[in-house]
Amino acid sequence: MKQNQTQAKIVVPHDVAPGKPYVLSLALQTLLICVPVFMAAIALSVWTTELADIIFASIADAYLQVSTFVAATFLIFYSIEKTLKIDATELLRRDTVWQVPAAAGLGALPGCGGAIIVITQYVSGRLSFGSVVAVLTATMGDAAFLLIAQEPLTGLAIMSMGFVVGTISGWIVNHIHGTDFMRQKGSVGEFDEPHHHDASSNWLDRMWYLILIPGVVLAGLVAFQVDVDAMFASSFHEKPATLIGVVGGTLALAMRLAPYFGMAGDVGFSKSGGMLRRTVADTNFVTVWVIAAYLLFELTIYFTGVDLQALFDGWALFTPLVAIIIGFLPGCGPQVLVTTMYLAGYVPLSAQIGNAISNDGDALFPAIAIAPRVAVVATLYSAVPALIISYGWFFIME
Repeated sequence: MKQNQTQAKIVVPHDVAPGKPYVLSLALQTLLICVPVFMAAIALSVWTTELADIIFASIADAYLQVSTFVAATFLIFYSIEKTLKIDATELLRRDTVWQVPAAAGLGALPGCGGAIIVITQYVSGRLSFGSVVAVLTATMGDAAFLLIAQEPLTGLAIMSMGFVVGTISGWIVNHIHGTDFMRQKGSVGEFDEPHHHDASSNWLDRMWYLILIPGVVLAGLVAFQVDVDAMFASSFHEKPATLIGVVGGTLALAMRLAPYFGMAGDVGFSKSGGMLRRTVADTNFVTVWVIAAYLLFELTIYFTGVDLQALFDGWALFTPLVAIIIGFLPGCGPQVLVTTMYLAGYVPLSAQIGNAISNDGDALFPAIAIAPRVAVVATLYSAVPALIISYGWFFIME
């Protein structure tokens, strides 16, 4: 019996690495997932070049400035959802005038979960096309976490703007085309969100939270511009805060990417769906994109020596348009990159506004898969308010 409990059958997803199932002990999988974490911690101490400093600082900043905040947000959101027993699906099924603002409200929430709920419910034939336009216009995807973490007032303002613009857009579309325009009939199975494809176990999740606790404390100090490395430096380690950030960020990467290398961890535990487990899975998903954006941004500057601010200054008039076009790309990675550039001062607020309205985040993936024509038309509709508002801000405020 004990032997069965320590064995895990790993079936590699067909879209990642088709082939024969792997059989590795859960203990061995856990050890292999932790190897890159140990290597990163050691490398931080022995690899002291300028390039190394950029890489480690990017990972640590992504974890301390974003991931810790994301985790706290998810914990609060899932706690409220569990306590109040909120059923977003049932709310959407009520075919009233409030259906559109309900969809926009779900889209305005940080992350892509609310938008995915709307898209998957739309194909059941219960939602109007205006609801889809509302949610795709309102959503900012995972880039919202990054913006709220570093500029909370700006983030909340853009989220509120997305809700209002999404609601108005949805009502206008329904008024023009009617509630049955492009309505889909039939049903679709539950969309398999990529957020939960990370390898985990009870032990790994506990280690994840053990790192998160000091990470949250350090994140609070960083938010007040405290040099946490200098504050906690000792003979043991010169950069203890960076060490925690690197360890936490690398663990999130390892857990998220492990299934692509044939390690699924404790499959039953990973699919348990509890509040704490969902927080880990969703935070890891966001962390991968944020670290990738930080690294791409910093390494591009390091290797090319390009002055991005000067580059965009020369094409200031077209910057909002470029940001809006990037928003048409599915997924959160490109949108996180735009937000990173805004926070670094390389693109103006008008570009951030245009991208926030036009981008659909990960919600565009299921939309394209199950209703491609609807996805294209709804995305194009979101471009109209994005152009009007972003260029209105550009000419009036900038």
